[in-house]
Amino acid sequence: MAIENINGLSPALSPLKGNSPINANENSGEGFGTAIKDAIESIDSSQKQADQEIARAVTGESPDLHKTIVALQTADLKFQLGLQVRNKLIGAYEEIMRMQV
Repeated sequence: MAIENINGLSPALSPLKGNSPINANENSGEGFGTAIKDAIESIDSSQKQADQEIARAVTGESPDLHKTIVALQTADLKFQLGLQVRNKLIGAYEEIMRMQV
């Protein structure tokens, strides 16, 4: 079983590149909003794929139940990761808002 990369993360932010995130974003033209949008689209596509696998399993088109379970777990893990990232972003925003200027 191959492990896929999490879609939506900018390759310019990879620690192996040696670039700082600020310079990488200036060079590639992609921003934070684009990275978040791509990550959300990745979560949505994995949810849709899991729904399709469930439909195939229910109708009997797919005799491989393991593939359905893997699709469900992948969608769940991506959703949980997105939820935790969202919670961290909200926490950081609240912390910034509490700072006195």
